[in-house]
Amino acid sequence: MKGRMKWISLVVLLFSFSLLFGCNKQQETAQSGDKPGKIVIGAALPDFDDKWLSYLQDGMKEYAKTQKDVEVIYVDAMNDANKQLSQVENFVQQKVDAIVLIPVDTVSAPQMVEKANQANIPIVVVNRIFDGVDKATAYVGSESIKAGIMQMEEVAKILGGKGNIAIINGQMGQEAQIKRTEGNKQVIKKYPGMKVVLEGTAEWDRAKGMALMENWLQSGKKIDAVVSNNDEMAIGAIMALEAAGKLNDVVVAGVDATPDALEYVKQGKLKVTVYQNAKGQGQAGLETAIKAAKGEKVEKYNWIPYELVTKENVDEYIKKWQ
Repeated sequence: MKGRMKWISLVVLLFSFSLLFGCNKQQETAQSGDKPGKIVIGAALPDFDDKWLSYLQDGMKEYAKTQKDVEVIYVDAMNDANKQLSQVENFVQQKVDAIVLIPVDTVSAPQMVEKANQANIPIVVVNRIFDGVDKATAYVGSESIKAGIMQMEEVAKILGGKGNIAIINGQMGQEAQIKRTEGNKQVIKKYPGMKVVLEGTAEWDRAKGMALMENWLQSGKKIDAVVSNNDEMAIGAIMALEAAGKLNDVVVAGVDATPDALEYVKQGKLKVTVYQNAKGQGQAGLETAIKAAKGEKVEKYNWIPYELVTKENVDEYIKKWQ
């Protein structure tokens, strides 16, 4: 009888251990966000409300639909670098298979890359390059300085190499703002008859671009061209110039070639924009992250070229969005 009771006690004890081990395994799986055979990608985006970035996210979503057993978790930093760092840390804790990062700014980005590297999680940086990006698994994007050069060269051509330039910056400190404006100024230095008379920021926003342009118009300074880091701010400037009856006197240039901007180009209101393939960057960024998650070799730098858009070729780019 005693032997039988010992045997029953042993069976109960072993069963208890198996339950405890099973619970722990289930908890570990839930925490990692892992599912058998499924690749989980964490996508840390700076701002869901940014129009151009929304097209980039669309590109990621469209590509994700073509991939079997891939789950993408999108998070919005709301342009808060500290919040984005916390979101990347959460992805690390969840043990995602790879991270796609579009950094809020160039200062905080290296720390996020380091967090992923410490956890041996591949991290692919998209769109916004920074010093130290070589420590990431890969970079996908366009060279912002080339957009600024391309944009200003066309403005210089329209103006005949002479004129007063007003530059509208995006959010200060971001890579695209720094490099596009740097490209603008490189071109201006080549033309003795051109100079920057006004410069300000509208933080990538149409309404802020309009308000900035209204203030500039009130200053009374002669402006021959408004060169904007993106199309949204350029459209805001156009709205202010139109309201003041001065649009015909000023050349306006933007970057991105968004659907809205292309309509302004077609109407002759926006003289220059530069096509930045938002969906292409999103698709390539996610594709690279999935490959890295599978342990496949990926290229360190994946460049997607800019393309100049004017009224002469605008229909070609309108078709790209259809």
